[in-house]
Amino acid sequence: MSSPHDDLAEQLDDIVAELDDRCFTLLREASSAGAGRPVEDKRLTQARRAVEKAAHLLRSVAVVSALDEAVQRVDQRA
Repeated sequence: MSSPHDDLAEQLDDIVAELDDRCFTLLREASSAGAGRPVEDKRLTQARRAVEKAAHLLRSVAVVSALDEAVQRVDQRA
């Protein structure tokens, strides 16, 4: 099922991938330096989760629309 916002969701997926890359870079650098988890990694991880949620919500628009249409068809038959 396709959403009218799939293009935006795909762009958000690309942002999620970029955030992942930055997190991995931070963690790799911290590990090489013998340091703990950088504070910035936590923020980037929170941002990644928010962007993932936004992409999911955009994709779920199609599901909600399809359910609404199905309910309307059932109501019209009654």
